[in-house]
Amino acid sequence: MKKLLILILMFFFFGKVFSQTERYIYQTEVNPDTINLVNMKVENTFLDIKGNQSLFISESKLLRDSLTTVLRQQGITETKKSKKDKSEFPKLPNGKSIQPTFFDYFITKNRDDKSVNFVESIGSKQVYYQEDRKMIWEVSPQVSDFNNYKVQKAIMKFGGRTWTALFTPDIKISDGPYKFLGLPGLILKLEDDKGDYRFSFVKKINIEKAFSESIKQDARKSTRINFQGDKASVRMEMVNNKDPEINFDSFNRMNNNGSGRMNNGFGGQGQQPGGMQNGDMGGQPDMQMGNPSQQSSASHGNTMNFGNTNPIELSNKY
Repeated sequence: MKKLLILILMFFFFGKVFSQTERYIYQTEVNPDTINLVNMKVENTFLDIKGNQSLFISESKLLRDSLTTVLRQQGITETKKSKKDKSEFPKLPNGKSIQPTFFDYFITKNRDDKSVNFVESIGSKQVYYQEDRKMIWEVSPQVSDFNNYKVQKAIMKFGGRTWTALFTPDIKISDGPYKFLGLPGLILKLEDDKGDYRFSFVKKINIEKAFSESIKQDARKSTRINFQGDKASVRMEMVNNKDPEINFDSFNRMNNNGSGRMNNGFGGQGQQPGGMQNGDMGGQPDMQMGNPSQQSSASHGNTMNFGNTNPIELSNKY
């Protein structure tokens, strides 16, 4: 185990992508239940920029996937069981556990052609689709301040919600959290009209050698409408082939026990760190190690999910 942790640290430091990453960190608040009155849950999400490409991913998922990669490289396809018979990752080198995430997927974007790909993992397999809805923003000329930046407001209907964004032309990156892009500047704050999702920019860091995610060559390409069915098909193929990697499905929990709803987009879209530079946020979550101190006791050390029943996309009409 000591050797494994050393390998994990080396992998975490050096990653598998060696170009510099500009990481924009967002404090992300989610209302996990649209019916019951519950507290907002908080975690960190990242927007990693490399040239004209970007990756949106949660801190916990990126940390979890980097550890999973190391485990697979060591031929380990099963994790130890907890007292409740749930699979657990080994503790991190700092002794902490990986926190749950509402965003158990990743999204890649290309700002040149404005393509957006939504990617989920089933064991070692991937299923993805390219977003086919246009993003049409209504931009206000009014200027205000947010986090020491001059920002403008923009509004758009998407996925059954009305989203309000504050973007800054001072950061000339036409990108933002989740699938959103297309404004003349970086989105610094994003929230929906129901108050269920809120992304707030915290800080930017540069990482020389960051672990990253990409779409694999053997990934199953789907469509937004057929995505759920294609995920089920890939899962069934792995079960029928007795693929040992299907054991990693316990990490993703995409469909089991209803947890596939954890952060699904319409039609069953799946749930929703990289460098080891520790940012001192003055009481903010540790942006590199996946330790959101504000998270409620809902996690209870469970690395799987928050039990969210509030999908980020409520409709596939727009």
